[in-house]
Amino acid sequence: MADGVKTVVLQPQRDTPIPKLPDYGPPLTDMTPNPQRPTDCPPGLEYLTQIDQLLVNQKVELAEAILGWETNNKYVVKNIMGQQVFYAAEENDCCNRQFCGPMRSFVLHVQDNHGLEVLTLRRPLNCSACCFPCCLQELEVQAPLGVPIGYVIQDWHPYRPKFTIQNEKRENVLKIVGPICPCKCCSDVNFEVMSLDELTTVGNISKQWGGLMREAFTDADNFGIKFPLDLDVKIKAVLFGALFLIDFMFFEHSK
Repeated sequence: MADGVKTVVLQPQRDTPIPKLPDYGPPLTDMTPNPQRPTDCPPGLEYLTQIDQLLVNQKVELAEAILGWETNNKYVVKNIMGQQVFYAAEENDCCNRQFCGPMRSFVLHVQDNHGLEVLTLRRPLNCSACCFPCCLQELEVQAPLGVPIGYVIQDWHPYRPKFTIQNEKRENVLKIVGPICPCKCCSDVNFEVMSLDELTTVGNISKQWGGLMREAFTDADNFGIKFPLDLDVKIKAVLFGALFLIDFMFFEHSK
């Protein structure tokens, strides 16, 4: 070593560990970034403030398609450009799925693109008989976990599916009115989002026809939801939760 010159030995740089996301989520590709969150918006729901519609694709499970064995439902939620926005996964046990079928209670976890849970949907086990209106279906929407922001309540009607959308104070905000026959062949099925007096349509939840093979051999459905752009973000989230309740009640059946 020459006088006045110091030799610097460089240490090999350690690799920075990459955080792992939950292994039950889909590949996080073609995703949309999260915008800045308004002060009155629950964490993770800021993207809902900028949109007026979403597309929901239920994943096809081979065990259901081939064996008819009911598995936990999983959904990929996208915007109209096909970018992934959320991912939803059902939490349930085997006995509940097989013996209670589409009327089963469930907890549905909705995650953002970073694997963080932004919505929790809870459905209790209630009577499914339409002639006994004392125990109708309902869904509680939480954001964040443990904090209710609204409810979806089934209204009794002799022949038409109806629901009331409530805020966190249990105040009625909107109505959802379905068709007399919610099972149609070769066409979409629309549930209208309406004002409380049911005179004005402000949006809809649409079960989209998926083709003959998909409809005949699986219960994996595609949905679209539209709501006013300036609607309260919490009510948007509750309407989004209503989509899953409608799927279970009217389109989740064994093939």
